[in-house]
Amino acid sequence: MGLEKRIIRLELNGPADVGLSRMELDPADFRSPLPIQNGHVYFSDPEIGLSVGVWDTTTMKEAFGPYPGDEFIWVLDGEFRMVHDNGDAVSVHKNDCAYFRNAIPTSWHQQGYLKKFYITYLDPTAETPKIASPDGGVRVLDADVALAPMDTTDPFEIEGAAPQQKNHTIFTNDAGNFHVGTWESGPMVSKMLPFPTHEFVRMLDGEVTITEEGGTAQTFRGGDCFFVPKGTVCSWNIPSHAKKHYAILDA
Repeated sequence: MGLEKRIIRLELNGPADVGLSRMELDPADFRSPLPIQNGHVYFSDPEIGLSVGVWDTTTMKEAFGPYPGDEFIWVLDGEFRMVHDNGDAVSVHKNDCAYFRNAIPTSWHQQGYLKKFYITYLDPTAETPKIASPDGGVRVLDADVALAPMDTTDPFEIEGAAPQQKNHTIFTNDAGNFHVGTWESGPMVSKMLPFPTHEFVRMLDGEVTITEEGGTAQTFRGGDCFFVPKGTVCSWNIPSHAKKHYAILDA
């Protein structure tokens, strides 16, 4: 955990030398017996309200209220339902990626075990907005969604031929600085530059090697999850193809 500007690979059970830590819970947050929850925070910036990590829980039903932040998750095990104040519910299952809109009126209901990777953003300086409807506030991403050709290679500056890239943004938060979507690219090599945003990535397909300024290189393939802190000096190399779900925070 910390503000290191380096590429972070997320692991199912936290770092091998640390693992997951038991969390202290407040009974007021639940309408069920207290669950057992564990987690590891891979990256945290309290000044802007950003947290990235892995988390698990046993059966629980949360107290109803505004959802605490904009969030993007990848469900690694288990399933749950978000039950809204109007009685509607959204079900999220193992291997799904989903987003949550800050402050929607809803409650997390779950039977059995669940584990997730997550990125959560809750601006500590902002008041909780009054959101009357939960509609569209929780949605599961479709890996096969139609993608539109991009007319830019942002946030990358490309070495050599420009790649063919496509994107679909499914969610932008109310502050306009947290974006969730799906992106794919053909072969490319980017210049070694500071990364302009925070980005959480679930690799869907293909392969990318990211090399940091000091020479450390990591390769990520379909099924991997990683986080790029804003300001990390790095270069991306996609030998043939890469496709990802992403959550980007520009704060």
